[in-house]
Amino acid sequence: MRTDDRHGPQAPATPRLARLITRRSFLSLTAASAAALAALGLTGCGALAPGATAQLTNVSYDPTRELYEAYNQLFSQHWAASHDGQTVEVTQSHGGSGKQALEVANGLNADVVTLALEADIDSLVSEGLVQPGWVDRLPKDSAPYTSTIDFLVRKGNPKGIRDWDDLVADGVGVITPNPKTSGGARWNYLAAWAYANKRFGGNKSQVRDFVARLYQNVLVLGSGARGSTTTFVENGQGDVLVAWENEANLSLLDHPDDYEIVTPSLSILAQPSVAVVDEAVDRHGTRELATEYLRYLYAPEAQRVVAENYYRPTDETVLAEYADSFPQLELVTIKDFGGWQQAQETHFADGGTFDQIYGA
Repeated sequence: MRTDDRHGPQAPATPRLARLITRRSFLSLTAASAAALAALGLTGCGALAPGATAQLTNVSYDPTRELYEAYNQLFSQHWAASHDGQTVEVTQSHGGSGKQALEVANGLNADVVTLALEADIDSLVSEGLVQPGWVDRLPKDSAPYTSTIDFLVRKGNPKGIRDWDDLVADGVGVITPNPKTSGGARWNYLAAWAYANKRFGGNKSQVRDFVARLYQNVLVLGSGARGSTTTFVENGQGDVLVAWENEANLSLLDHPDDYEIVTPSLSILAQPSVAVVDEAVDRHGTRELATEYLRYLYAPEAQRVVAENYYRPTDETVLAEYADSFPQLELVTIKDFGGWQQAQETHFADGGTFDQIYGA
């Protein structure tokens, strides 16, 4: 398995943490490298002999590096058991979800995409790369795990950040990615909007002003979630990182004495989506492999890997096993925004609400 790198000091190992820690250092692969592999024709599975190695490329978003490094090992074992010992080598590419979707549309090789939100995969439908109806091919609207949005603050929480209100206070430096390039950033934005909408009883002017004030406090608008984590954790900028739940937990795992997680009173049910890139798998002869790669994400053993990497399993039995890892809180859904097509057009399209707020 090959993927991007994540560095950081390691926490004392427990049985669960040790499994995570051993997965935290691995080779870097850029989008350009993945494209180069595709140009060399190294991605096809074909009719390989027993014991041979099949190739698959997964284009994903920023905070899934650790999840798929672990899952790829499990899946390779699963595939070998049913295919005469044939192993699988998975090439990973990571970046801001919206940027990754654009890269695939521009020719970056991908047998599967595992992106931050449905809208980014829908953009590949319009390019003729993914067939319409992809969301219904797998259970749970092709979202095998979920997440939500938390705050990561410095140890002791010196700014007293407890909820979204505290992010608009004077003197609070906020770190969050750019909604134009990052799927996680769009979840961040919508979670803040939903909180303000509830607080102000749906008064659009007050909601818009609240979100505008939050973004006035943003010190660095990174291109992706992992880049924003680096800005906050490694570079020491800002007072609070608005982060994926799993990303906040991984940062805490690396730096248990330096940070703590704050769970807001209200957030959003984030549903990362997965899909086979139909045009690519038909060209590579990898449809069976790619389909099983995504289908197996729903298996109980894979769902436990999901939970150990701090994503919320969609398997209720597995989720109950890890209940202590996932605080209960009020969660809105994308349906509260009219679905992704409406949310995208209203808030994130060129000239939309985010452009109006941030430009102003």
